[in-house]
Amino acid sequence: MTKFFFRWAINAVALYVAVLVVPGIDLRGSWTDVLWLALIIGLLNALVRPLLKFLTCPLIILTLGLFTIVINTIMLLLTSRIAQGFGIGLSVDGFWTAVLGSLVISIVSIVMSVIFRDELKGKS
Repeated sequence: MTKFFFRWAINAVALYVAVLVVPGIDLRGSWTDVLWLALIIGLLNALVRPLLKFLTCPLIILTLGLFTIVINTIMLLLTSRIAQGFGIGLSVDGFWTAVLGSLVISIVSIVMSVIFRDELKGKS
């Protein structure tokens, strides 16, 4: 259960950084909206992303893994659409903005996971 909250917090921070850094990704709302967005993207990554990776496995192999950037972009665009359906004001201007946003989210998530995983290992 703590791993779930840990991933949720990392996704929230990564999404917030993407909103701050990437022009074209806008969030109209409060910090609780960031938490809801992190939950949405976490659920999509758990449920939809494995299916997309399975269906596009030949493309992922052919591009030596670079097609996962396109999958991450699709996840961000899908998160934006679902969030708008729930009344959360996340807007992504277009495909290339989503590519840049997904790269920022991935980098921040990886860095934070490595930093906090090392701290948790040191405490046990």
